[in-house]
Amino acid sequence: MTEVFLGREALGDGFPRHDLRRWYTQIFRGVYVPKNAVPTLDDRILGAWLTSDRRGVIAGVAASALHGADWVDAREPIEMLVSERRRQPGLVIRMDRYRPDEVTRVAGLPVTTPSRTAFDLGRHQPRALALGRLDALMRAAPFASADVQCLIDRYGPVRGVRQLRDLLPLVDAGAESLRESRLRLLLIDNGFTRPETQIEVSAAGGFTAVLDMGWRDLGLAVEYDGAHHQTERPQYLKDRRRMSMLAGLDWEVVTVINEDPPREVLARVYQAYLRRGGAEIDAMAWATRSFAPNRRFGRVGDAA
Repeated sequence: MTEVFLGREALGDGFPRHDLRRWYTQIFRGVYVPKNAVPTLDDRILGAWLTSDRRGVIAGVAASALHGADWVDAREPIEMLVSERRRQPGLVIRMDRYRPDEVTRVAGLPVTTPSRTAFDLGRHQPRALALGRLDALMRAAPFASADVQCLIDRYGPVRGVRQLRDLLPLVDAGAESLRESRLRLLLIDNGFTRPETQIEVSAAGGFTAVLDMGWRDLGLAVEYDGAHHQTERPQYLKDRRRMSMLAGLDWEVVTVINEDPPREVLARVYQAYLRRGGAEIDAMAWATRSFAPNRRFGRVGDAA
């Protein structure tokens, strides 16, 4: 781990100010790392905590990462619960109320518990991203929906609680990327029955495939293909053989890529859904709070 420290404490211990300025750089106000270091997410989390004079509690996406959740970029803003606002780039201060039973320790730092982390993620993140973050947290550090509901009851009508109530029943640890979560939410928002995730399909001869999501009773799957599926030749050939085997088992797979507009995704899935015997959907929204009609399915920079 990179050396991360408060400059004033180093100076108080006799460290030369000239050396501090020459060999170290700030990642947060008053928090230093060596100039040749590339700060990791853990480094930035520690630095953010030091800015609070060690009184803050790491929360939100950073807390989920400390609990083991994937798909958190090293440059992600660090959220922290603290009693006084200290605005600076890369740091998000939440002056929300919390109680001692909502805080635990991870890697020596005070961090919101998984249930409190879920309570914050579902309220503060944009809707589609919030579901992805909740899925990732559930996958890494399972939390009970009842415990999150207790926090909803404890704090009442706070900011974002309506969105949290809406998303909580949809959380699924089977999602393997933020874009898969986003795709699943798009389908649910538009009237499809909730798809099952991580569907295992096996056949004689040892063939086994795990499908991102779909409807087992219809033999219909929907899969998100990341960039590596299209650019890596071995992966491309593997996918081709896999699709051929699935077709032989009477499975239909609708493949979605980043550049597909939501309306086009919905049209292709709905056609296949009806073709495989799914019920008609009376009124498809086509665009929702999370998915504008002219937006690509996944934004540049989203986790694959």
